[in-house]
Amino acid sequence: MSDKQKTWSLTFRYTVALIIFFAFVALLFYAHEAVKALIIAAFIAYLISPAVTYLMARMKLSRTAAVNTIYFSALIFLVGAPATLTPIFFDEIKIVAQDLLDLSTEMSRTLSRPVHFGGMVFHFEQLGESLAHVQDAVLTPLPEEALALLETTSVSVLWSLVIIVSVHLFMSEWPRMKEAIISLVPMEYQDDMHELYARLREVWMAYLRGQIVLMVVVGVVFTIAWIIMGIPGALVLGVLAGFFTLIPDVGPFLAVAVAFAVALLEGSSWIPLSNTWVAVIVFVVYLVLINLKNFLLRPYIMGRSLHMNEGLIFISIMIATILEGIMGALLVVPVLASAIVIFKYLNRRVLGLPPFEENDTQQFSAPAHKIKPRARISTREKKKNS
Repeated sequence: MSDKQKTWSLTFRYTVALIIFFAFVALLFYAHEAVKALIIAAFIAYLISPAVTYLMARMKLSRTAAVNTIYFSALIFLVGAPATLTPIFFDEIKIVAQDLLDLSTEMSRTLSRPVHFGGMVFHFEQLGESLAHVQDAVLTPLPEEALALLETTSVSVLWSLVIIVSVHLFMSEWPRMKEAIISLVPMEYQDDMHELYARLREVWMAYLRGQIVLMVVVGVVFTIAWIIMGIPGALVLGVLAGFFTLIPDVGPFLAVAVAFAVALLEGSSWIPLSNTWVAVIVFVVYLVLINLKNFLLRPYIMGRSLHMNEGLIFISIMIATILEGIMGALLVVPVLASAIVIFKYLNRRVLGLPPFEENDTQQFSAPAHKIKPRARISTREKKKNS
């Protein structure tokens, strides 16, 4: 059999490539929930990977040993700590739940009566009735809906297991996965893909540095806020607020829940109000500060880290928040920066230019100490060449 018979025709190759592409897109659409879980796992692995690199460089550990050390240490901290603390705070959790019911009932009673202020009378009866309906519809039936809650929790636990296992897979196998993906590209373009990957990695590392700065700023701001308000454990609550900034969806909820619970149980050291009203003030302050962080501070820090326009980042975060919630807002900035890098590469290739700018000051392909300096050319050689 000749080589010509063994080779597919160009038309057939393009047809097979299109079929594979559309099948892949259909699979992504059908399994979008799994795709979201894998994206979260990849993002968590990306956050942990610098620690793995550090252990490999400083402790001279193998990648497997470094991955297992960091992975299981993080798993013990994230899973073991809540499991240990939950029984300790179980009674306090029940008290908080009862206080929430009492707070809702008290507010409903207060709003059901006319409010006299400055010689004027305000009627909030309809608002009080609406609040009572909310309590009856949401808070009171919770025990009766335990089965539905258990089903939802079971599904969430399964997705959590998928994420936990996927994180270890990404951390352990990423070098092989990266080379396998690059090997799909024709041989003459694989050097371009290695350079493009290095530039994209630099974008995401810059984003990680910006996230760390944002986490520190948020932790300091919330610590100062809780100290001013006289909330017990202000330092711990501030550190938690900063740390939870990195966790999409669940993070802000956990941070405000912990601060609200502490204020509801302990109150303030100087504010002459009941614990309930102190907790309400804490909740309002948290909402104001966290939104200032999301829509003002985060665009500024990310813009400085990734050298992007703050206005563009602000618009992107707003659109991503509307479309995909907090998870979208968290990932839109590095994804947008990566898309710009890829677009520049494709644009230069389409125009027939070199794939990357020669005068680029950043050397992505190799560390600076491994780049050999160019030899100096004497004046005689210059004249000879000219």
